[in-house]
Formats: sequence, structure tokens, C-alpha cells
Amino acid sequence: MTALVAPGRPTVREPPSRFDVETVRADFPALRQTVHGKPLIYLDSAASALKPQVVMDALSEYYVRDSANVHRGVHLLSQRATLAFEAARGKVRAFMNAREDREIVFVRGTTEAINLVAATLGRVRLHPGDEVLITELEHHSNIVPWQLACEAAGAKLVVAGVTDSGDLPLGSVTEKLSDRTRIVSIAHASNTLGTILPVKEIARAAHARGAVVVVDGAQGAPHLPVDVQELDVDFYAFSGHKLYGPTGIGVLYGRHEIFESLPPWQGGGSMISNVTFEKTTYRGLPDRYEAGTPHIAGAIGLGAAIDYMRALDHAALEAHERDVLEYGTRALEGVPGLRLIGTAQNKIGVLSFVVDGIHPHDLGTLVDAEGVAIRTGHHCTQPLMARFGVPATARASLALFSTRDDVDRLVAAVHKAKELFR
Repeated sequence: MTALVAPGRPTVREPPSRFDVETVRADFPALRQTVHGKPLIYLDSAASALKPQVVMDALSEYYVRDSANVHRGVHLLSQRATLAFEAARGKVRAFMNAREDREIVFVRGTTEAINLVAATLGRVRLHPGDEVLITELEHHSNIVPWQLACEAAGAKLVVAGVTDSGDLPLGSVTEKLSDRTRIVSIAHASNTLGTILPVKEIARAAHARGAVVVVDGAQGAPHLPVDVQELDVDFYAFSGHKLYGPTGIGVLYGRHEIFESLPPWQGGGSMISNVTFEKTTYRGLPDRYEAGTPHIAGAIGLGAAIDYMRALDHAALEAHERDVLEYGTRALEGVPGLRLIGTAQNKIGVLSFVVDGIHPHDLGTLVDAEGVAIRTGHHCTQPLMARFGVPATARASLALFSTRDDVDRLVAAVHKAKELFR
């Protein structure tokens, strides 16, 4: 492998040897295909990660062998499906180090999880003049639900700003906290800049003001340790499809002392204790927030993805991802006319950039022609785009199967696009 060296910069060190990325890549069937006649380079995991074979096997086994509904059936297929579904809940609890299985609620994804919290917590916590604090780098899914909750309650949405590098200093958040702050909702890591937020420190400061802390972990869960007790957060949400699991399944962790005090969100089967035409009583956690037939296969597939992730050497995995990120940063910095958007010191494997004279959408199309899949657009962070004065960026996002060779292919494709626009 030829090392890419940016002008005036030292050679990037050799990659770590303890993480066998080629063995990992063999677990992902999608990587074996060609795109436009070229081997696929997949750099769009921040949008949705590819799936290892074990996840597809788990989905297939459920649909072929135990495709029955859960919880209420007395026949064997239903019992087996229920055991697999609830086993997945236990795997999520262990993955997040939650105290109890009942603190884990299955939802469609991070978006639904945050909407659930905003709709229920907002009803009981927000009143006229109260404040909800978010940050400038939030995904729309962690902006719009809180706008709706604030509008309904007559509360105010307060925003903590980021620096020109895309960092979020702790002081940027603490200076916005007030005696009116009732809820603080932040990302664990930015989907656009890769910035990792100081969640534990923010939670400590927010709790000192009596605020409830909600974390959008869509980008955090695939890359960072998630210990909800260590972070000391009240709610944490993530999506299965970004954690190498199926689409349509996600998780909402809630500290049971708070979660149990909230009203129901959706009504229907499974979430009730007793129904009459005069009054309905509701079940406790987690049933109260899992109305109707859940995404059974999705939960089982997510459990398989978590099993896969937990079997890896995480120290070696983190070192590998960090190496590819550093290599990619230096390589892209060496491309004339390319500017990285978001250069925070502490970040996950997200590389957003713009190239002089080429619209990101055009760049994405030309790069795709070379077999390289990246994301282009505003990445559901339009306020953040406005902060950096760009309408959109190209974004390469790394995964556990990403390599330096992937970066080389991306850089070569960008150079080819630049030649076409010369």
C-alpha cells in the first residue's frame, strides 16, 4: 500500500496490526460487488451501514422458522419468537450498560425515539417560559421535535454554538444553562462534522440545574463506548441500521425513575393493562411504549449485530478507525482546492468537505462513477450548514471495514472529478 503524504506533512504511521480488517470485510457480502464496473468502496456508513452476514442469517432464521407474533401466543413458534425478541432486549441492555431490561424500549429509530421523548417529556416538563437547550450541530431529528414541543408549551428553544473548527466547548453549553432549562438534548457525535461532545460533563452541569438529559446516539453507538450509567444521562437513543443492524429498528433507553412517570405516547395493543369504554389502564415499562406488533425481526437482527460488535477487540477497532480517519484527513488536506468542514480534535470517522468549483452533488455523482459511495447534501443539518456558510458538503464516513485503500480510491476519484471540471 502506498502511503499518501500531504505536502509538508510527515508520513502517516503504519496502521495497527491487531485489527484484521480483511477478515472483518469478508463478513460483509455487499463489499464483494462491483459498481459501474469497479469494486465498491462504501463510505456512507453515517447514513446507513452495511450488514454482516450474521445479521441476515438472524433475520432469515426468524422469518423461516419462527415467524409468529410475540408475547401473547401460547404455541411454540410464538414462544420461541418471544424468547428471541426479549433476548435481543437483554443484549441491548448489556451493550448500553443499562440497569434493567425494562429501561430498553424498541422503536423505529433515533427519530422516533426523540419524538417519543419530546412528546411525552414535553407534556409534563415544559411550561410557558421554560427552556430546552440543544446545540448548533444537531440533526434535524433533534431540532424539530423540540421545536414542536416548545411551540405546544410556550417554551423557548436555546442553542449552544460551535467554534469554527466544529468543536463544542463545554462552556458553550454551560453558559446557556439557566434556571429555566428543563431539558438538554444533545448528540453524542455529529453526523456532519464527526465532533464528539463532552456528554458526561454536559450531563453533570445540566443535572446541577435540575434538567433532564437526552442524547441522540445515532452516530455515537457505532463508534463510541455507550455506558449510560457512566455517562449519567436520562435518555439515550440510537438506530439499528447505523450499528450494522436492520433498518426500521432502534432503541430508546430511559432511566426508569423518569420514564415510568411519563404518559403513554401511542395507544393500541400490548401497551394496555385493561380496556373498557369508560377507562383504560396501562402497562409499565417497556410495554407502555411498544404499542402494536413490534419489529420482531428487526430487534432480533439488531441483537445479532450487537453480538457481532461485542465479539470484536474494541481497543484494536478504535485504533483502526482512528488510523483511517487520520490517514483520510491528511490525504484530503493534500488535495488542492479541497476544504474540510469540521476539524475538531476529538471526532469519529466523518470527513465533510467541499471542493472549489464543484457542487457537492456533482462531485458525489462523479465519485460514484468510480465506484466510491459518499453522501452529499446538507445531511439533515441545515442550521449547521448555514453556520459554516455552505449549502452542502460531500461526506465520507468510515466504518469498521474501512481501509486506507478506500481513502486512496476516494482521493483518486476526487482528483478525476477536478480534472473534468478544469
